[in-house]
Amino acid sequence: MPPDQAYVYILANSRRRLYIGVTTRLADRIREHKTSIDPEAFTARYNIRSLVYYEFYESISRAIARETELKSWLRAKKIQLIVVNNPTWRDLSLDWGKPIATFSESQRRPPEMF
Repeated sequence: MPPDQAYVYILANSRRRLYIGVTTRLADRIREHKTSIDPEAFTARYNIRSLVYYEFYESISRAIARETELKSWLRAKKIQLIVVNNPTWRDLSLDWGKPIATFSESQRRPPEMF
């Protein structure tokens, strides 16, 4: 990824406390949050580790502007953004790094007949 591309992301804990951040290396940054690389950080203190929303930008300056915009929103609007895109608040990073099962024709089910 070219260095100018970036992500804005929202993390949450089980009590729906939110954290909004920006990074050029999303997977690495999420791993840092999940492992509490800085035990004094806000996300570590409040156990905020679930990636519930993210956006990709071609420009780091645009990503920073969007992060600033999201941080200025009322909490209800932030929650609405998450719920519209991720209604179950699933941790979007859960499957990162796991092997992907290969498809085979034997797994394919025949079409249902009326």
